[in-house]
Amino acid sequence: MNVKILEQRIQNESRDLGRGVIKVDSFLNHQVDPDLMHAIGNEFARRLGQTQPTKIMTVETGGITPAFATASVLHIPLIIVRKRRASGMPRELLQESTLSQTRGHAIDLFASPEFLTAQDRIVIIDDFLTNAQTLLALSRLAAKGGAQAVGIGVVIEKAFEGGRDALKALHVPVEALVRIGKLGEGEIEFVS
Repeated sequence: MNVKILEQRIQNESRDLGRGVIKVDSFLNHQVDPDLMHAIGNEFARRLGQTQPTKIMTVETGGITPAFATASVLHIPLIIVRKRRASGMPRELLQESTLSQTRGHAIDLFASPEFLTAQDRIVIIDDFLTNAQTLLALSRLAAKGGAQAVGIGVVIEKAFEGGRDALKALHVPVEALVRIGKLGEGEIEFVS
C-alpha cells in the first residue's frame, strides 16, 4: 500500500476537533472507502502475517473495518470486543477496564471466553494509537482468555501521545500505517 494515499486522505478529508482528536469519518470509521480498507487489510497482512496469527482482535466500532479487512486477507476469524454486554452473550465474560480517550472516562470491554484459547495468537488491529490504553486492555483481555498477543496494527498513530512507548512492554511488533507527529492549528505533520 502506498501510505502517501492515506496521508493525502487524512490531509484533505479529516477535521481537527481539538484536544488531539482528529475526525476521519468520511473514509475510515463512519463512511468507509472499501478500496482503501482492502489496501489497509493487505498491508497489515503483509506487515504482521509473519507473526502467524490465528485470530484478529479489535474493539467496536472504529477498528472493525480495518480489522475485518485484515482478517479477510489472512483468512482467520475476527473477534470484536464489545463496550457493553450485548444480549445473547454468555453470562461469564472476560472483562477489562480502560480509559477511553475519545469519551474521556473509563469504559469496560467484554469478550466471550469461548473464542479465546491457549493456542490463539492474536493480532490486535485498531483505527488509532493514542495513549495505548485501549490496546493494552485488549492485550490483557486476550491473556485472560489464555491467548497471546503477537502483534499490533493501527491505521493512524498520533506519535505525540506517547502510546508506542507504553506498548514496548508487550514485546510485539507495532505497525502504524501513518504516524502523525503534530496536530493542531489547521496543520497535520506526518513523521516516518
